[in-house]
Amino acid sequence: MTQSRCTQCGTEGLEPGFIEDAGDHSRGYARWIAGPLERGIFGGAKRMGRQRWQIEAWRCVKCGHLEMYARTPA
Repeated sequence: MTQSRCTQCGTEGLEPGFIEDAGDHSRGYARWIAGPLERGIFGGAKRMGRQRWQIEAWRCVKCGHLEMYARTPA
């Protein structure tokens, strides 16, 4: 990660982590999906044919603010 300073309080040294997805049929980690949310006939999000990116999360050890990035295709 190139940015290691909290954008809220300015503290250096963010702690790495991830956002867990514990829903049915999940892979265990959250993903960012390009485009606006569209729902299918059963209420779930339409994802077919859309690029998915794994979410990286960094937590400030001082104030707890989360910085999230989507840099790696999932």
